[in-house]
Amino acid sequence: MHVELVDEKGVAIGGTTLTTATANNWQKATAKFTATATVPKASFNIWFEGDGTIDLDMISLFPTDTWKGRPGGMRSDMIQMLADMKPGFLRFPGGCIVEGFDLSQRYQWKKTIGPIEERQLIINRWNFEFAHRPAPDYFQTFGLGFFEYFQLAEDIGAEPLPILNAGMACQFNSAELVPMDQLDPYVQDALDLIDFANGDTTTGWGKQRAKMGHTAPFNLKMIGIGNENWGPQYIERLKVFTKAIKEKYPDMILVNSSGTDPEFKPFSAEGFTYLDSELRKMNADIIDEHYYRHPNWFLQNAGRYDRYPRNGPKIFAGEYAAQSHQSASSQNKNNWQTAIAEAAFMTGMERNADVVSMASYAPLFAHADGWQWTPNMIWVDNLQTYGTPNYYVQKLFSLNKGTNVVSLLQNNQPLSGQDSLYASATIDRTTNELILKLVNTSAQEQVKDIAVEGVKKLAKNAVMTVLKGAALDDVNSLSEPGKVLPKETELKLKGKKIWLSLAPYSFTVVRLKIG
Repeated sequence: MHVELVDEKGVAIGGTTLTTATANNWQKATAKFTATATVPKASFNIWFEGDGTIDLDMISLFPTDTWKGRPGGMRSDMIQMLADMKPGFLRFPGGCIVEGFDLSQRYQWKKTIGPIEERQLIINRWNFEFAHRPAPDYFQTFGLGFFEYFQLAEDIGAEPLPILNAGMACQFNSAELVPMDQLDPYVQDALDLIDFANGDTTTGWGKQRAKMGHTAPFNLKMIGIGNENWGPQYIERLKVFTKAIKEKYPDMILVNSSGTDPEFKPFSAEGFTYLDSELRKMNADIIDEHYYRHPNWFLQNAGRYDRYPRNGPKIFAGEYAAQSHQSASSQNKNNWQTAIAEAAFMTGMERNADVVSMASYAPLFAHADGWQWTPNMIWVDNLQTYGTPNYYVQKLFSLNKGTNVVSLLQNNQPLSGQDSLYASATIDRTTNELILKLVNTSAQEQVKDIAVEGVKKLAKNAVMTVLKGAALDDVNSLSEPGKVLPKETELKLKGKKIWLSLAPYSFTVVRLKIG
């Protein structure tokens, strides 16, 4: 059996041969070879020499340069960009993919672990979802399964957040429901997943994890039940999951869906307000809110969480991204306008960190030749990876979180849209630093004097990082990946005041020692 790579012109650029053993059962055959050229789009050929019959299944070609050097692992350049953000958690396997078009296509975690060649292939729900980009060859082999997701979260120092099916298929598609008297297997899947993640090597699923090479528990602390599900049918199923999980694992934190949109009204009585109310009555741990809206919505709602109750369930901004055109449009772009609107909104989330416990931009990765949804945070082709302006907004927030929120006021009010300015402030008590974030969404430069109260002194120098585009429609791309990048400078200080000149359409982070 000959295996080879050929370039776009059909010229061989590397390959080798395998002699297959005569057998009546499946056997794994592997080989390595070195490519002799780098091309953006090569093809992988397999051809045969000799007589006989052979069956082939689960054929994979992987580079040796994978994350942590794992055979069949993830691309190291992609995961490095993720690791560079130092994310606090990893939500997986995604959102709508959990539900499936119908329940036969739902994501079932137990079918994604064990030997890769034994994992059960299914159609990917994005195979036919959008008429603008059908992908009839889009299937899931689950080479990337729940074990690998847990492993990845551990690798990058992030808490794992697995999302499980709640007995409901996508309500925008088939809306298939598991009858209440048949829900037990779905609930058991959740209980078994906790055992797989946290059980010792003597438990049924903990033993399976250890067999895969990870004897220590993954220390799972939270789990999501359902994605973008709505209506009474979700609440009644969620109550069954909640009772079963809390009885066996009382400390497990449960993430609960509040639908697809913060103003979601497919049925007025079953929209966001209904879900939020019912989840609060249940004393839910975390409510998962999603927003895919125009940039103006993010600016207008930057103070959304200023008005939320300070006790009760926490909020998880589980999926959000400003849409330059409209939601689910193939014309959406990761331009600077969307990124700066998200930055403004994020100052409101940070200011209300006692309410908003977690937040994550979505989706995370997209291939330039194989996407169905846009915008996305990190784009790749077969050779390159680049971050969007939105990526750098997320990274600046993640790397400059602080440990405690402090007030940043103008006329005794939080700075949230006055004069087109948005701001938040934190203190990092581990480094004794003050961290300011300011977003100028206007076309004019703005000068601000910030008086710092409650400290003995400020350092004489601060680090100022500015992210801005020359125009609101600026985008990063494979050909120009650094068009919108953060730039770091030193800022001189005197006394207890910080004088800032905020460039038009800019996001500024200032970090300084305090005494």
